Amino acid sequence: MTESSDLRARGVKWPALELRQFRLSPYNEKVRWALDALGAPHLRRSLLPGPHLPVVRRLTGQTATPILRIDKNWIAGSAAILDALAQLSGAAWLHRGKDEAGQRARTIEARFDDDWVPRIRRAVLASALGDPGFMASQFAAGRPALGRALYRAILPLARERIRQGNGIRTQADVTDGEQAIGEALDFVSANLGPDGYLGGPRFGRLDLVVASHLAAVANPPDSPMSRPEPMPEATRAMLERWHDHPGSAWVREVYARHRGAKTDFEGMSERMR
Repeated sequence: MTESSDLRARGVKWPALELRQFRLSPYNEKVRWALDALGAPHLRRSLLPGPHLPVVRRLTGQTATPILRIDKNWIAGSAAILDALAQLSGAAWLHRGKDEAGQRARTIEARFDDDWVPRIRRAVLASALGDPGFMASQFAAGRPALGRALYRAILPLARERIRQGNGIRTQADVTDGEQAIGEALDFVSANLGPDGYLGGPRFGRLDLVVASHLAAVANPPDSPMSRPEPMPEATRAMLERWHDHPGSAWVREVYARHRGAKTDFEGMSERMR
């Protein structure tokens, strides 16, 4: 049983919302978790990394996901989207105040968004790039068989571009990513409060952010960030290396208690169906 119902924003008159996202991406997981937790009715569309470029550039003038449409306006960037959802919903747990605690939360979220996670992504991607079938199963899940097959076929041709685009130039970049995993997990272990959360006595935005970002390493079961099977041996070895770290255990516990959704979806959220 999860503890997510108390996070819902009740009585909110939501504008039209549409999320464009990648599957199995921590930045995108941040936003869809917030939307799910708030109970915000929205349309969700998954994009394929690579083919997404012209679509996202046309809508926002940049190429990163997630992007969220609020009525007719598109917002890019997970932190900015969470700020917008906090404003729309009035949900106190999603707000970052202007006091010392709020500034601490901003600093930590930025550290994960801008430093640890881009580095971690190098190690995660490097473990899987040799298996285009696995890569396709992560990012093309839910698409028709032909679409998955076509995406799988182009991945080997795009492998070097993916490596370069994510800063994977040498083995040193992968090693640095592995170091970032340890740094981030150690941070979690060292900063948990007496109630088991990072930002206060109850689950809040900072816990959602950090758990989302580390899900790629902790592999929480029965969640939208669960890795598909079978997985490459290099990916399995990476997950096993960090499985027993207290920080990984914390991520899985937070997912079990607060995530609610077991799978991702395509199309309309439940409240719109």
